[in-house]
Amino acid sequence: MHIRNFSIIAHIDHGKSTLADRLLEVTSTVDKRHMKEQVLDSMELERERGITIKMTPVRMDYKGDDGIPYVLNLIDTPGHIDFSYEVSRSLRAVEGTLLLVDSTQGVQAQTLTTLQMAQETGLTIIPVVTKIDSPLAHVDDVKDEIVTLLGCSHDEILAVSGKTGEGVKELIKEIIKRVPEPKSEFIPAGGNQTRALIFDFEYSNHMGVILYVRVLDGSVRAGDTLLFKQSNHKFIIREVGTFSPEKREKDNVSAGEIGYIVTGIKEPGIARVGDTVTTASRPLQAFPGYAEPVPLVFASIYPETQDEFDDLRSSLSKLKLSDSSLTFEEESSGALGRGFRCGFLGMLHLEIVTERLRREFDQELVVTTPSITYEVTLKNGQKEMVYTPIHFPDHGQYTSVREPWIVLTIITPHDYVSAIMQLLPQHEADVADMSDWGHDRVKMRINMPLRELMRNFFNEVKSASSGYASIVYDAGEMRDANVTRLDIYVAEERVAAFSRVIPEYRAREESEDAVEKLEKILPAELFRIKIQAYVHGRIVASRSIAPMKKDVTGYMYGGDITRKMKLREKQKRGKDRMQREGKVHISHDTFLDMMKS
Repeated sequence: MHIRNFSIIAHIDHGKSTLADRLLEVTSTVDKRHMKEQVLDSMELERERGITIKMTPVRMDYKGDDGIPYVLNLIDTPGHIDFSYEVSRSLRAVEGTLLLVDSTQGVQAQTLTTLQMAQETGLTIIPVVTKIDSPLAHVDDVKDEIVTLLGCSHDEILAVSGKTGEGVKELIKEIIKRVPEPKSEFIPAGGNQTRALIFDFEYSNHMGVILYVRVLDGSVRAGDTLLFKQSNHKFIIREVGTFSPEKREKDNVSAGEIGYIVTGIKEPGIARVGDTVTTASRPLQAFPGYAEPVPLVFASIYPETQDEFDDLRSSLSKLKLSDSSLTFEEESSGALGRGFRCGFLGMLHLEIVTERLRREFDQELVVTTPSITYEVTLKNGQKEMVYTPIHFPDHGQYTSVREPWIVLTIITPHDYVSAIMQLLPQHEADVADMSDWGHDRVKMRINMPLRELMRNFFNEVKSASSGYASIVYDAGEMRDANVTRLDIYVAEERVAAFSRVIPEYRAREESEDAVEKLEKILPAELFRIKIQAYVHGRIVASRSIAPMKKDVTGYMYGGDITRKMKLREKQKRGKDRMQREGKVHISHDTFLDMMKS
């Protein structure tokens, strides 16, 4: 069997999913009558947003011009920076990768990050220029950029169109020619020994944990007893198979192949991404796994009612089986009760997770305002790591605060450098380096507080550059911060989920923005709702929502005027009582809208 394992990496919207569609079509993996756009993007959210969230493996059987059959195992990967951990895992399961570059946009910031991952893993890199059918394509210029980036020749760069299929057959031939065939690292000497790397897994209510594996040595088949090296847990394989792209059961999956293993395990915490499964009777050495993902953004998630707390815990545990970069731990708030402090790789990751909890697990949530980790030094000299604004100490209880910074890389046309530079002072950012990127583009390296990146910086840069700039970021160092806590009160009651940590100099502006936003999205009640923003224990901004009106005398006719006056007095007393005792119900959508702000 001749096997080629490869992935597709690129900046977001550079044509990965469209090219994958054409590969499936050319290899007849999916019938033309069953073809649709984004075949490998099976999640509803992926189709709605037009982005890839989860990496997806698929096996394609292809017969070359010489009649030799080949097995092409493709792993389609996300392009957004928040899901780069998915990309890093896919690269460990393959020998080669297609580096896609959009011929209308050229090399982008995320292209540099994914390329670095592939180079560090030691993969064979095949550069591919996409969207060559576009009237805006400048193929030769983009090829020059790739030559500068990789040090390759023009002849090594392929040109394709995922939309028309032009160049796809030639691309398959080059994959077969350039990507090395996988080799088993262990040659059994008397007796079959197996070793497989877990690069992903999912959970099924009927079949338990289903491992996505790259078989490194030996082969796996139903009935075999395997061992998780990290958890030291044994299990008997229920079923094995490959992806076409749906799961297809097979007798065995051999060394070099990518497939799945049904474990039957329904307990959480046993299977881990990056672990190795091996023969239980004669275990082999574990394959080097992946670095644990480091969350950058934190938010607390609470059930709408405390009766649903256990359901939320179960939902998060199941979601983590398909999203290993999600972290969570139980916490308690006096106002919101028991919930979970969750760590995310970015704002988009946070939004996707909360939306999946709502759609896939039918969870109504209270989501606190996203925050980052602050190192707070209290007056007694003790240092605390604060992950949520709810636990940020009151003004006057601490002496200093430190916060994480990031290093941003922005690639933009020359014409938009000035507009982007004007944004930097507003976000406490400074330019570390600026260099010419060729073909009328500039590469900028910028230092910025992570807190400011979350304050709509992505959208502001996209707007300032008319969508032509691309951004990627890496974690930096901890620096001193001048920040405080902003609290929001609705109907005289503090809403802990709306608390946030803000810069001191932006206290009034942030307060005004928060109360104005809430005034617009909060539904009216039968009594007047006061919305107030507190900083340093005093009101900085305030708004109110007028009560709904009802004409209680509308149904009356005739009679003395005093009848109507009595009804109006009764209504007034009722409104006064509601003003004193009324509670405002804040819906899940309101929390999500405030989070997006």
